[in-house]
Amino acid sequence: MATNGKSLQPIIVKRVKKGGHGAHGGAWKIAYADFVTAMMAFFLLMWLLGSTTEGDRKGIAEYFNQPLKVMLFGGPGSGGATSILQGGGDDLTKSVGEVASGDIEQKVREIGAQLARAEMIRQDKLRIATLRDKLEGILKANPQLADLQNQIRMEMVQDGLYIQIVDEQNRPMFDAGSALLRPHMREILRAIAQVLREVDNRVELAGHTDASPYGSGERAYSNWELSADRANATRRELVAAGLPEGKLARVVGMADKRLLLPDSPNDPRNRRISILVLTREAEERMLQSLEADPQAAGGGAAPPAVSPAVPALPSAEGLARPGGRPNP
Repeated sequence: MATNGKSLQPIIVKRVKKGGHGAHGGAWKIAYADFVTAMMAFFLLMWLLGSTTEGDRKGIAEYFNQPLKVMLFGGPGSGGATSILQGGGDDLTKSVGEVASGDIEQKVREIGAQLARAEMIRQDKLRIATLRDKLEGILKANPQLADLQNQIRMEMVQDGLYIQIVDEQNRPMFDAGSALLRPHMREILRAIAQVLREVDNRVELAGHTDASPYGSGERAYSNWELSADRANATRRELVAAGLPEGKLARVVGMADKRLLLPDSPNDPRNRRISILVLTREAEERMLQSLEADPQAAGGGAAPPAVSPAVPALPSAEGLARPGGRPNP
C-alpha cells in the first residue's frame, strides 16, 4: 500500500515474556536462611558445652530436675560456679561468676545435724524436768523428808537442774566444823541418788560455807578445805547410795565465794551443798573448757548458769585438818 507515492511499513511491537523461577520459586532462600540459623545455634551450643565444666553441666541438669531444691540450697545449678560466661549467682557485681554456695548434700547433712542436735536438747530438757517432778514426788511421799523440804531448793537453769541443800540454824547438814554428815542429810542424799541413777546426765557437786573464818586463817585449814571436804563427803554418800562414780563430772569446794545471801554473809543458809544435773550441752562445754585448761580438771568453777566462773581450786580430798575454831 502506498500513500502519495510512499509505501507504509508495518509497526512491529515485541513483548518480552518474563520467565518464572521454576516449580519452587524463591522459597529456597527462606529454607537456606533457616538452615544457616540452625547451624549457628548448633555450633553455639557445641561451643557452650565445650567451654562449660562438668560440675556446671551437672548443676544445670540438677536445676531442671529439682529447681526448688537448687534455689533453696544453692550449688552449681544456681549460677554460682566460675565459668567463661560472666555474671550469675546471687552477687551480680562479680565479673566471672559468684563462688558456689556449697555442695547440696553437705548442706543437707549440716541441716540434719542441726535438727538432730535441737531434738537432743529438747529431749534433754524434758528429761530433766521429769527428773525434778519425780524428785519432788519422792520428797513429799517420804514422811522423814517432808519436814526437810524447806531446806531443799530446786530450779531449772540454763545448764540443767540446780539442787541446793541448805543449812538451818537448828538443823545443820554437817557436824560443826567437820564434814561428818547428819542422819537427815544422808536421807536426803539417798533419795536424790535414787533418782539421779535413772538418768544418763552427769552431775557436778559443790560445797559452800558462810563467811565466818575458820581456824587460824588462810595458811591453815580454812573454808576452802572445809567446803571441799563436805563436797567429797556428799560424793561418797551418793556413790554409796547407788550413783555410779562415772556420772560425777566435777566435785569442788567454793568456800564463801558464792554466797546464797550476799547481804547476810554469816547467815547459816549460806552453808549448803549444790548439785547441778548437767544437760548434754553444758557437759560438752565443761569438757571443752577442761581440755583447753587441763590444770582446771582438779578444781572447779561455779555452775555456769548460776554465777560466773571463778579460778580453779585444788582438791582438798585427804588434806590433814589442823586445829582451830570450827565453822559450823
